[in-house]
Amino acid sequence: MIFYRQGRFSIGTEMKEKEWTYAKAGVDIDRKSQAISALVGHLKYRRSGKGKMIDLPGQFTGLIDMGDHILTLATDGVGTKLLVAEALNKWDTMGIDCMAMNVNDTICVGAEPIAFVDYIAIDEPRPEITDQIGKGLNVAAEMANVDLVGGEVAVLPEMVKGVDLSGTALGLLEKDKMVTGAEIEEGDVIIGMLSSGVHSNGMTLARKVLSSAGVSLHDEVDGLDGSVGLELLTPTCIYVRDVLKVVDAVKVTGMVDVTGGGLKNFVRLKKGFEYRITDPIAPQPIFQAIQRIGGVTDHEMYKTFNMGMGYGIVLRPEGVEEALSILKGKAEVVGKVVKGSGCGIPRLKVHYDTY
Repeated sequence: MIFYRQGRFSIGTEMKEKEWTYAKAGVDIDRKSQAISALVGHLKYRRSGKGKMIDLPGQFTGLIDMGDHILTLATDGVGTKLLVAEALNKWDTMGIDCMAMNVNDTICVGAEPIAFVDYIAIDEPRPEITDQIGKGLNVAAEMANVDLVGGEVAVLPEMVKGVDLSGTALGLLEKDKMVTGAEIEEGDVIIGMLSSGVHSNGMTLARKVLSSAGVSLHDEVDGLDGSVGLELLTPTCIYVRDVLKVVDAVKVTGMVDVTGGGLKNFVRLKKGFEYRITDPIAPQPIFQAIQRIGGVTDHEMYKTFNMGMGYGIVLRPEGVEEALSILKGKAEVVGKVVKGSGCGIPRLKVHYDTY
C-alpha cells in the first residue's frame, strides 16, 4: 500500500497488486537478445591487414589488434533517463551518464579510455539544452581523463521527439596487459564497487512502476533525499581512475560493468565457474522503493538494476587488501568464484545461467 501525506509518499508493506517486470514495462531483455543475434548473425566480414578485430565473445568493448597494442571501441546511450531530465528540465548530468556508460565498458579489459565522440539527435535546435549537456560532458571528460575529439548534433524533427544522446569511447591497451576473464580460477575473490543509485539502466521499469502508483517525478518518497526525479537523475559513477589503479597494482582476472542485465553480466565471464555473491552490497533506498511499490521480485530486480553494485572486479585473494586500500571505502568484498555456472545470490535464491 502507498500512503500520501503532505506531499510525501509513504510505502506500506502490502503493495502486491501487480508484480512488475522489465518486460511488462516495455523492455523485454530476452527479445532484445534475439534482436541483437538477428543483427550480428549477418556481420561476417572481417578486415584484412593491420587493425583486424579480436573476436572474444562476452567482452564489454570491441577490440582492435594493433600489434603490441589494442584499441578498444565502446558505444552506448543514456536511454529513457533523458525523459526524466526532460520532465525536470535538468540536463546538466546527462553528459556524465553518457560518458560513464562508455568508459566503464572500456575499462573492463583494462584499457584506458583516451578519446570520446558524442551524438545528439534533437527535434529542433535548443541551445539551452545542448549547453547543459556540454557542461556535463566536460565534467565527465575530466573525471575519465578523456579528450572530446568531436561529435554530431542532428536536427531530426520528423524522427525524434525530444532529445537522444549517445557516444563512443576509444581506448588504448598494451596487449600483454589485457584482462579477458581467461585467467579466472576457483578461489578468486569478487569485489563490488558501489553505485550511486540507478545509474542509466532499468529506467523504463523504474518510471513505469512509479507512475502506475500515482507517484510523479516531482513527489518525495520516504527514505529518499529530495524528489524521486532528482534521485533518478543522480549521475552514473565513472570508475576509470580507480579501476585502472587497481589493475596496475594487483592481479585482476576479470571485470564486469554492472549495467543492463544487472548480475547477469557476470555470466559473460569465463565459463565453468559460478560467480557467487555471498555478501551483496545493500541496495540504496531508491531500489527498495521501486521494489515495494511495484511488487518486483528479487530475481527481476537483480537482472534489471545494479542494486548498489555498479562494477565488479574479480581478482586473486592475495590482492584483495591492497585493492580495497586503493578504493578507499568505494568497494566491498561481495563474493567468490567457485566451480559451477552462472551468477547468483544464494541467500535470496537468485541465480542466472545465461546472459
